[in-house]
Amino acid sequence: MDPRKVRCREIVEADIEAVSQLLTRGFSGRSQNYWLRGLHRQGQRDVPDGCPRYGYLLENCERPVGVLLLLYTQRLEDGGPSVRCNVSSWYVDPEFRNYATLLTSVAQKNKHVTYINISPATNTWPIIEAQGFRRYCGGMFFSAPLLSRAEKGMTVERVTGASAAVEGLPPADFDLLRSHADYGCLSLVCRVGDEAIPFIMIPKRMKSGRFPMPAMQLVYCRETPDFVRCAGALGRALIWRGRPLVIIDSNGPIAGLSGVYTESRGRKYFKGPNPPRLADLTETELVLYGP
Repeated sequence: MDPRKVRCREIVEADIEAVSQLLTRGFSGRSQNYWLRGLHRQGQRDVPDGCPRYGYLLENCERPVGVLLLLYTQRLEDGGPSVRCNVSSWYVDPEFRNYATLLTSVAQKNKHVTYINISPATNTWPIIEAQGFRRYCGGMFFSAPLLSRAEKGMTVERVTGASAAVEGLPPADFDLLRSHADYGCLSLVCRVGDEAIPFIMIPKRMKSGRFPMPAMQLVYCRETPDFVRCAGALGRALIWRGRPLVIIDSNGPIAGLSGVYTESRGRKYFKGPNPPRLADLTETELVLYGP
């Protein structure tokens, strides 16, 4: 190691192979193909002007020794357009850990960007809070939507990447459902009368207990009460797919739903001018890389 030749710079397309190898070393439960698929997806999506496409790497003597992935997206908030950044996978080789703060300081320097961390390890919570991040989600609610009463006349239809426009669904919602279907998400529309209510979920297998339980994680709905209202119809559609549970970001038990709330997992943080809302994990690592 030559400390005089340690530097932080933006990841470019030519770094993808080396970055995937570095991340495979750092996250033993993930294959290199897992990282390559996600990095290629990052390479194909639109990013706001002036934002890095992939994130930053730390290198020593032109060899990657650390990485921090960043997923930028343009949002429409109540006050107008804004930029959000999902601070994703972070790894630095052990002998270079003293330089790890170079990555975070460069990555979080823009005060006009809202940064989110949706998958912090429990032991990093105090570190994240010391960096100025605030909690916006305290845990997860594990719901059993099949136990909810289905609203009379409500139907459920699936949106795929090849679907035509859905009657009653605004173009922005339709584009979101279709693009996330291409990522492997399950995009659904609940319809009652002339009303179309959008949902995006992603398959997830719960690993606790003796037997893994197949579930879905809610990626997007307009607001949590929409899910409560449509839970019965969604539960009947999901049970045919062998997914009896839906995991929902929450700050407590959700009135009107059967299930269990826990704070042992699911905590999420943000830093910046626009606090995120619950039930919106679109264009994040959960979607582009997978659970």
